[in-house]
Amino acid sequence: MEQADVVIVGAGHGGAQAGIALRQNGFEGRILVIGREPEIPYERPPLSKEYLARDKTFDRICIRPAQFWEDKGVELRLSAEVVSIDAGARTVTLGDGSQVEYGKLIWATGGDPRRLSCMGSDLVGVHGVRTRADADRMMAELDAGAKRAVVIGGGYIGLEAAAVLTKFGVEVTLLEALPRVLARVAGEALSEFYQAEHRAHGVDLRTGAAMDCIEGDGTKVTGVRMQDGSVLPADIVIVGIGIVPCVGPLIAAGAAGGNGVDVDEFCRTSLPDVYAIGDCAAHANDFAEGAVMRLESVQNANDMATCVAKGICGNEVPYKATPWFWSNQYDLKLQTVGLSTGHDQAVLRGDPATRSFSVVYLKHGKVIALDCVNMVKDYVQGKKLVETRAQIAPEMLADAGVPLKEMAA
Repeated sequence: MEQADVVIVGAGHGGAQAGIALRQNGFEGRILVIGREPEIPYERPPLSKEYLARDKTFDRICIRPAQFWEDKGVELRLSAEVVSIDAGARTVTLGDGSQVEYGKLIWATGGDPRRLSCMGSDLVGVHGVRTRADADRMMAELDAGAKRAVVIGGGYIGLEAAAVLTKFGVEVTLLEALPRVLARVAGEALSEFYQAEHRAHGVDLRTGAAMDCIEGDGTKVTGVRMQDGSVLPADIVIVGIGIVPCVGPLIAAGAAGGNGVDVDEFCRTSLPDVYAIGDCAAHANDFAEGAVMRLESVQNANDMATCVAKGICGNEVPYKATPWFWSNQYDLKLQTVGLSTGHDQAVLRGDPATRSFSVVYLKHGKVIALDCVNMVKDYVQGKKLVETRAQIAPEMLADAGVPLKEMAA
C-alpha cells in the first residue's frame, strides 16, 4: 500500500500552508497533498474580486508556482477526493478506490457553497462562488451576453460579486433575507454604508427579501420568483449564502463534530494523529470568549496550518491567532480585526460620507473588534487594542484626530 508520513486532504489555503510550514519547520518525511480540483493551490478570495473582474489572471492568484511544490518535495495529487477514512488502520480511501496509509493526517477541505433548497437551483446559470471553475463559468456567461443578474445573499461574497458585475454593465439585483446586509458580521453603521454604496452604483439592493424559487426554460435560468409572486428576470444567478463544511468522511470515521469537526487548542480532532484546519475546523476562540466556532478566513486557515506543522515537528504551540478579514468592493477596502459578535456598543470613528472611517466594537467597555473602511492606519494600530482588550472611553475612540496607537499606549 502507498504510504506518506503526512497526508494533507485539501489543496486550498490551509492545505498549501500546511505543506509549506512543515518544510519550513524542518520536516523531512513524505508529504502528500490531495486536492479535488485539477489546479495547483490558489487563492480563493480573488474569485469574487480580482479574478472575476479580470484584473488578475490565474497565474497571479496561485499560492506558489508549480515548480515550487516540486522543489520543496510536496507532492500534489490533484483531481482526487478522499471518500473515507479508517482511523484504526490509518488509511484514507480515494474515489478511485486507491488507498494511502498516513502517519499524520491533516484535514483542510474547507466547505462547499450552501445550495438553495428551492426548485430551479440546479439550472444552468445558477452559480456558487468557491472554485476557479465557478468563476470561469460566470465569466463565460458574461462573455455570451448575460446582462441581468440576481445575487442571493448580502454577505461579503454576494456584495463583492455584485460590485464586479456592475463593472461589466450588468443590471444587478441583490436579495438579502435579513433586514440588512452583513447582519451576521458587522454593526448597523457598516451595513448602512455598504447598502448606500451599492445603490449608488446602480445595484437594486433589497433587504427583507423573500424569494420563492428560481425559474427557467427547462435548462437555463430565466428569473427569480419572489414570494409575492413577482419575477425578477435573470440571465445569471449567484448564490452566496454561506458554506457547508466538507467533513463527511471525518465524521463517518468517528470524529467529534457537528457544524464542522471539533478540534482542540492544537487543532487535533478526536481521532488519533488526525488534525483539522481552516473553514471546516470548529474551535474555541479566545477572541469570542471561548465560544466554539468556525472561522472562514485565509488568516485562520494559514495560522492553523502553521500551528499543526509546528506540533508535528515537535513544537506544540496553542492556536491563538488574532482574527482578521478583508473585502474589496468598488474602490473601498474594508479591513476587519477581531470578532464583533456579541458587541454591546459600536463607536463610529470618522464620517462615512468621506468614504474613510472605522467602527470600533466594544463589549463590557473593552475593544473587541474594528471595521476599517479605507482606514489602514486604524486597522494596523487597532490590532493592539483588540489583542489587549483595551478599555478606552467611547468619546476618545470617536475622536478620529487622535491616533489609536496613542490610546494603546
